[in-house]
Amino acid sequence: MNYQDILNEIHEEIQPYLKLGKVASYIPELANVPYEKFGMSLHTVDGKTHSVGNAYENFSIQSISKLFTLTLAKQLVGEKLWARVGREPSGNPFNSLVQLEYENGIPRNPFINAGALVITDVLISNFDNPKDKILDFIRLLSGNKDINYDPDVALSENKTGYLNKALANFLKSFKNLDNEPEQVLDVYFNQCSLAMNCCDLANSCIFLANDGRSHHFDEVITTEKQTKYINSILLTCGTYDSVGDFAYRVGLPGKSGVGGGIVAVMPDKFSICVWSPGLNESGNSLAGTKALELFTTMTGISVF
Repeated sequence: MNYQDILNEIHEEIQPYLKLGKVASYIPELANVPYEKFGMSLHTVDGKTHSVGNAYENFSIQSISKLFTLTLAKQLVGEKLWARVGREPSGNPFNSLVQLEYENGIPRNPFINAGALVITDVLISNFDNPKDKILDFIRLLSGNKDINYDPDVALSENKTGYLNKALANFLKSFKNLDNEPEQVLDVYFNQCSLAMNCCDLANSCIFLANDGRSHHFDEVITTEKQTKYINSILLTCGTYDSVGDFAYRVGLPGKSGVGGGIVAVMPDKFSICVWSPGLNESGNSLAGTKALELFTTMTGISVF
């Protein structure tokens, strides 16, 4: 199958969709990203890369970072993690205070904001410098030692992240944070500010398509069982409150971020990342979701 020709065709077909979404203006540093940007990169389990458009331009990965912090937390505490966070789709906005309150401080899953804050709390309790550990892990997975946090984005989120601050204090009141909310929020805002490109992210996620192994080093990142578990949570919880629609249209486990990026994997075949900053009503990239739908339709490859 000629993946490059397929990506080139998608790049042409997707152009009318680039103007339809809205950028995440509630984070001031993201409000100025040009909506016409589009990149896509595919990395296969046999080590080949195919890219198109702005695939090598950095963007703010935002909630895609939750995939990597979840992987680190699973390495640290294993199944004990699920005593503090659930594994079910939320059915509500990713920053819902109401759901957290009526479920007594146990977030529905690790990919909504409250769940990600609990995961970050686990990392803080286990690492002397969690920000450095997260960064080192991403650099290792991607094979790119130049990846870094964007301090302007982190500051912008800190200044305007009132709902996240409320969520952290809710969690603390329910005794589901071991560390102080301010410390958890600092690490969380920084992890969301990570600047990466489509190729970096496709490389970073290949372990989820390759039985827990990266192409950049021999160490096993996740066991086959852990890989299966993470992919299942991606499929059921990875795209906010529109996981059903994403599964219907795309048919791959995936994780989105309000910076406009989406990563997805097909076990035993590839990892793929698409970036287009215009979002749909659920906070997922509008053109990015369409591009992935076109890809699985053209190739006939999905988990279903």
